[in-house]
Amino acid sequence: MALTLPIDPAANELLNRDALARLLGMVLDQQVPMEKAFSSPYVLTQRLGHDLDARELAEYDPEKLVALFAQPPALHRFPKAMAARVQEVCRVLVDRYDGDAAGLWAGMTDGAELLRRIAELPGFGAQKAQIFLALLGKRFDVRPEGWREAAGGYGDAEAYRSVADVTDAESLRRVREYKQQMKAAAKAKTAR
Repeated sequence: MALTLPIDPAANELLNRDALARLLGMVLDQQVPMEKAFSSPYVLTQRLGHDLDARELAEYDPEKLVALFAQPPALHRFPKAMAARVQEVCRVLVDRYDGDAAGLWAGMTDGAELLRRIAELPGFGAQKAQIFLALLGKRFDVRPEGWREAAGGYGDAEAYRSVADVTDAESLRRVREYKQQMKAAAKAKTAR
């Protein structure tokens, strides 16, 4: 299995081979289209001139990192905030997992424990953590016991709710439709 998004094939290839790129795509997946979020790690590698390295990003001069994020086309709609968030996540990876993003899930045997680890990352609330867990399970065979239950509805094999469920144009359409329905329901709820 692999991640197949409608983005540059080289960006998909990076996501599929590089755990840090995959994690940073998820970090950036807020308030921008998922294609933008998950292609930005590839653009960042191009701007750096080499593959991503959690230690390097953790120690990068914050102003220079913001400049890399803000350079047109910006890697995110909020380049300053997201550069800081990426740096925070990389610092956690260095402190807890020796700079290895895959260390976050390596050897995990319990889905609830993996969800807890993911949720401890800066910027990962309950929903984002569940989506990333579903992405790991559905697309990258990271399947500790109980991962589907821990991922909630995002772990459902028949779901079309998130990036974890995108495999082609049709599944992308269904995910977008689901997200639109959720936004409409939330809007209707607040309007009451």
